[in-house]
This record gives sequence, structure tokens and C-alpha cells, in this order.
Amino acid sequence: MSLKPSPFLRTSARLLTALALAFTAACSDDGDDNKPDAGTNPDAGTTTPMYAFVAQVNVDNASTSYVVLTETLDPATPLSLTNATQINGRALGSGISKTGSIFVSSSAGATVTRYNLTASNTLEKAGEVSFASKAVTTIGEYQNQFQFVSETKAYYFDGRNSQIIIWNPKDMTLTNSISLPEMTIAGSTLTFASNPLRVGTKVLMPLGWRAGAAVTRQAGIIVVDTTNDSAVVVKDDRCGYVRDGIVGTDGKVYLATEAYGAAEKRVSGSNPSVPTPCLLKFDPATNTYDKDFFKELSTLTNGGATGSLLAAPNGTGYLRVLDETAYPVQADTVARTLASAVAWKWWKIDPAAGTNATLVDTLPASTGSSFLYEMNGRTVFSEFTNNSGTTNYRELTDLTGNLVATHQGLSFSFLQLR
Repeated sequence: MSLKPSPFLRTSARLLTALALAFTAACSDDGDDNKPDAGTNPDAGTTTPMYAFVAQVNVDNASTSYVVLTETLDPATPLSLTNATQINGRALGSGISKTGSIFVSSSAGATVTRYNLTASNTLEKAGEVSFASKAVTTIGEYQNQFQFVSETKAYYFDGRNSQIIIWNPKDMTLTNSISLPEMTIAGSTLTFASNPLRVGTKVLMPLGWRAGAAVTRQAGIIVVDTTNDSAVVVKDDRCGYVRDGIVGTDGKVYLATEAYGAAEKRVSGSNPSVPTPCLLKFDPATNTYDKDFFKELSTLTNGGATGSLLAAPNGTGYLRVLDETAYPVQADTVARTLASAVAWKWWKIDPAAGTNATLVDTLPASTGSSFLYEMNGRTVFSEFTNNSGTTNYRELTDLTGNLVATHQGLSFSFLQLR
């Protein structure tokens, strides 16, 4: 079975070259130090990039996903779903960037399918592995629940069964699993970080919990040592929904309440049962929280509703702050709607320096819950607009927020194949 890029999206060779040069003109701020071995690229030597977008479209409460291949990024022309591969449910596409392979999974089952990019710009099925023997019935939520250590080892973070599945992406076989019952909090639903961290040989996955719509007062992080596949869950009860983090200039990990937790606090008024959005410090060398470090996020941004902490260059980060002139909060405002509003500004912060955040006025307000992706050495962020019917990808590296690409439906995964 093969998937071809939509001919609707092809442009002239001159434009392709210009796009490739534009994206390679600046280096990534995050670097490639922690990326695993890329393996063999079937298209080595080909200079034109190839991108894979996975779009989820909901109709009558049923989700259908589409894997779209394109060589071009044209913000003026939405990516076409017409000739894309259709997959039942909410699909995720994961893998190691620029290695020519994408691993596709879906909420409709427990199978992960590997596709390799051929020299003729099609996707060729190259094996599958089922997680059903590990009690998995559905694979969902976020792309980065799949963490690739090398060509032959990857992890899948399975919240429903409180485990990490270890598998071989080259042979498409199951290897082992790590049971982590500490993931489970009775009466609460677990959710994973959209942007987990890599520190040396460790994978760090921040955790958040909700009891229905209410944020659970509990922070947590999974630390996996990839050298021996050991893992621990480390918790802190000073605040909740601490799902975002960065590695600071001091080598410590700074963890913050995600935008949904900030929105829940904002709409709750003075309800003391709703945890105050916070910033915590975690030492990845000792797997401990700094008990003397605790900051209310709003105190760092002149009192605004503040949540989410995304990576910026050189150990700094971006906080997301609600602009209530763009989206006034009413008595009946719902937290999920507020977190998804295109009204969250970008503020730059250096947590290790102990200084307050400053507004990045060149970046437009966007949705609070954003995902970061690498496109040819540049970082873009996603935003959901049009009542969550459209996903935009915007430039972050140059702090312009310029539109890079757009498509119908929600996207929780993107991968550059070449």
C-alpha cells in the first residue's frame, strides 16, 4: 500500500528550492544533541524536504484521520486531505525526524504500523506490531507518548494501563514493559505532557490529572533511564496539572501548570479547592523536587492568568498569559473553551535567573495549549482555530508567528520524513 503526496500541493522546482533554503537558513535553537541514531534514510542525498501531517476530522462524534504527505509548505493554500490515507479514529504519526519512516497508530486499535518513504515519494508499509498482549485496546492522546531512543528501541507511555511499553521500531516487535501503578490516582484521569523532555540518557514525562473537569492537586513526572529501562514516578502535592517543562540554564528542570489548569483557576473565582497554577523545580540527577522552590505563575506575569511553559533558546522558556481584552471571561465561561481561545500571549522567562517574565510583543496571541514541532531546523507551534476545525502552524524561531501551513481538522502529530 502506498501514499502519494497530493499533486494539488506540488509547485515548481524553483519554489521548492527556495523553501528548502529558507528553512535551512537558520539552525534550531534546541540542537540535536539528544536525538537518537537516525538509521538508514532511503532518500539520502535528496534535498527536497518531505513532510507528514496527520489531521483528525470529527463528524457526528466520529473521528477520522488523514495522513497527508507534502513537499511544500504554502500558508496561502490549505493542505488537501483529498488524496491522503484515511484512518479510522484519532491517528498519531511518530518517529525520528528525517529518517524516512513514520509509525502510525490509532485510537481505533492497538496496532502500530511502520511506513517507509520510498524514492518515488510514496509511503510503503514495512511492518506492524500490536500492543494488544499488553492489554492495550486503543492508542491515543499525543504523538510524544511515543519516545524513540534509537533505531531499535522506543517507548510507548500507556496511561490506561499504567505502564510503559518497550518495543523495537526496526523489527516491529514487543520487547518488554514497565509497570508504574503510581500513574493512577483513584477518581482522576491521567494526561501526559505534549512536550516531554530529554536530559542525557533520561526521558522525563510530566503528568497531569483531572477529576472530570476539575484539576487534581497533584504534580507528577515519570523519569525513565534509557540505559537500563528503569522508571520511577515522582510526585508533588503543592499544585496540579503540571504538564509542561523545560531544562533551565542551571541544568534543573522547571515544571509549570498547563494552560488548562490556569483557565480552570481563572473561571473558578476564589474557589480554594482549585489548585493555584505554579512553577516547580526538579533535579533530574537526583529525581527530587526542590521543596524550597515554589512560585505562583501569575506573580511572574503581572497577575495575568498564566499556564504552560514551552522551550525557548538556551535554557529559557515561554509562558502563556491570557489576554482578557482579546477574550473577556464571563460568569459562564468554561475552562476548556478558555484554554482553547486564541487569546494567550507569549512571555519570555529565564526560570533559573529568578526574574519575572517579559511580553514578546512580536508574537500574536494563540491558543493556550500549543505543540512544538521541528521543520527543517526551525521550530513552529500549532494552534487550533475555527471552533477546532482548523490547525495552523506558526513560526516560533524568528518570533514572528507567521503562518507556515494550515489544514482542515485537528493535528496532534507532525513529522518531517526527509
